Amino acid sequence: MRDAIVIGSGLAGLTAALRLAKGGKTVSLISKGPGGLQLSQGTFDILGYSPDRVSDPLDAVGALAKTKPEHPYAVLGADAVREAAEFVAGLVPDLLAGDPASNVNLPTAVGAVRPTALAQPSMIDGAVKDGNAYVVVGLRRLKDFQATLVAGNLDRAEVPGGGSVSARAVWIDVPARPEEADTTGLTYARALDDPNVRATFAKAVAKQANAGEIVVLPGVLGLDDHDAWRDIAQIVDHPVCEVPLPPPGVPGLRLFRTLSALARDAGVRMINGSKVIAKRVEGDRVVSVSISSAGHAREYEASAFVFAPGGFESGALAVDSYGHITEPALGLPLSHDSAEGLIHGDFWGSDQALFEVGVRVDQSMRVLGPDSAPVYSNLFAAGGILAGATRWREKSGEGIAAASALRAADTILGEEK
Repeated sequence: MRDAIVIGSGLAGLTAALRLAKGGKTVSLISKGPGGLQLSQGTFDILGYSPDRVSDPLDAVGALAKTKPEHPYAVLGADAVREAAEFVAGLVPDLLAGDPASNVNLPTAVGAVRPTALAQPSMIDGAVKDGNAYVVVGLRRLKDFQATLVAGNLDRAEVPGGGSVSARAVWIDVPARPEEADTTGLTYARALDDPNVRATFAKAVAKQANAGEIVVLPGVLGLDDHDAWRDIAQIVDHPVCEVPLPPPGVPGLRLFRTLSALARDAGVRMINGSKVIAKRVEGDRVVSVSISSAGHAREYEASAFVFAPGGFESGALAVDSYGHITEPALGLPLSHDSAEGLIHGDFWGSDQALFEVGVRVDQSMRVLGPDSAPVYSNLFAAGGILAGATRWREKSGEGIAAASALRAADTILGEEK
């Protein structure tokens, strides 16, 4: 029997597993898939909008906690979010940089300007500021990055704090593989792990940059070599900024691969491709969970469980044709069990309340029932399954995931000392 089982391999699951393993616990991590990190921007959002653009995310977390008591940040608080951001950044110092207390505004793959708290060092030099000049370099064989669109929108973008920037588009044709006309971002990233390939690539980019310009490139600057972008920037001899592409994206995959490797190195037993289908309960405790494996159920016992499967986007929550909302894996009570009244016709206006449905938790991240008492004494929840936040609109996903995961893990570590 393990000390803890973590369910889910997104940022919340990996953070909880690493914290528990580093605390001396035996941990198994069960996941039905690779988690949501590779679908992310590869950055660490704390709070980007509340509802307007946020410049000081930790201050905004404190304000949000006072005005929206059902939000996860109201339970967690700004100090916990800061600690979580610093913990994750400390695990991957070559992949996350910045100040959790101050958002940086970065260009996106459509030329918009997106706030985030921590970003990959390969992105930081592209921070949108008054007076910046950009050259957006498209790759002829990469269809997911339209340089003309990015430059056109960035050129007329509203600069946070005021002012303006200029941007122009250019195109180069450097193959990742010979005779391949349509190449994926992942293929380019793997190719650019090779110093010879990235030297050829960087020299082609350098010919397109004018004095004073920041070079904007698609987010494909290496996969496993986290210094690939530095080599490219040195040859180009200009500040370089890579922009994450539509998911699955290379920057998010870098984070997933790195955190997964750290978890394995810390002794976490990874059980991948396995869907949790049931639980066994004795008294007020979960004793085990079962997974579907090779056509039959397989049971895993543990002293504590952290449930971090994501939300609607990962299939962890379901709505049937009658509007019934359920959590199918463990059958946990939700903040709402019916979609009636949670969806309205103003799709581009105010938030759809449906996306705030999830499990309710107490200060320790124990799952609560309708009576606001813990359902089980040893079952904790973290990340996208938590009720009360529209993470994609707020740009709050990573902050909620990491802070709730640390709170759950620290509760387990504290209670078993």
